[in-house]
Amino acid sequence: MTILVPGGAGYIGSHTVYELIDRGYDVVVADNLQTGFERAVHPSARFYKADIRDRAAMTEIFQKEKIDGVIHFAASSQVGESMTDPLKYYDNNLGGTTALLEVMVEQGVKKIVFSSTAAAYGEPERIPILESDRTEPTNCYGDTKLAMERMMSWCDRAHGLKYTALRYFNACGAHESGEIGEAHDPETHLIPVILQVPLGKRESVTVFGEDYDTRDGTCVRDYIHVTDLAKAHVLALEYLVGGGSSDVFNLGNGVGFTVNEVIKTARSVTGHAIAATSSERRAGDPAQLVASSAKAKQVLGWKPEHDSLEEIIASAWKWHSSHPKGFEEE
Repeated sequence: MTILVPGGAGYIGSHTVYELIDRGYDVVVADNLQTGFERAVHPSARFYKADIRDRAAMTEIFQKEKIDGVIHFAASSQVGESMTDPLKYYDNNLGGTTALLEVMVEQGVKKIVFSSTAAAYGEPERIPILESDRTEPTNCYGDTKLAMERMMSWCDRAHGLKYTALRYFNACGAHESGEIGEAHDPETHLIPVILQVPLGKRESVTVFGEDYDTRDGTCVRDYIHVTDLAKAHVLALEYLVGGGSSDVFNLGNGVGFTVNEVIKTARSVTGHAIAATSSERRAGDPAQLVASSAKAKQVLGWKPEHDSLEEIIASAWKWHSSHPKGFEEE
């Protein structure tokens, strides 16, 4: 099968491309390199520098490569930026997905796995979060992702286009080869921000809020290794190929770690005394976000294999310490 991966030069997309190729798939990557890196693309994948909003370019790729299915990562994903520049997010995320789905319908491609987000839930009703829980995003990024899910649902009704939307929690870690990993500018994810301290890129890590109703007062999050996420995308594709119905799945370890616990583990893994400073809570930060992944385990046969926080941080440290400038220096 030939699988198109829009956004396959980005963090989670590039790891999924590696997993697809390991599983014997023929892979085509389309990425405008707005936030991705061509060096992150697996050498066996065919790469097109293309924007999914460009219908003509996407039509050409579908026809030339004879695409059988899509795993869709192409989207803007910075929560803070989405609140200050919401129109960018509607244009890129919804506009891009509209164009992609139009081309899929025109070309008769009926299967898509979608990279969604736990931000679709907003403030959680309960912990762990279930797929059936209320979806009321508290930021524009989460709102666009939820709208993208709904768009696919209506395309299923109208055109028989089958989708799986994977709502995942805090993606982290890096590929075991050390060849690819996380490289964002600016970096906002906790683990790489923490690791910038031993790399000499910042003096300390800021802890936003120490008065939450959690075991040590800091926020609790569910950290999921990027390789486990990549494997889930492949399983979701195979589920659709096998005749599965459109559905939504949470992806997480089901275990939450506090910010202080992550910092403590990073100190142990790196051997560096990582300085931490305290600051006020950030608006919109829930005390806890932890997933129930029971549905993905039951329906997709997925099981996280890299669920140790020490292993997650060690893999990230291996990548960041050997690539302190990400992909730019190679």
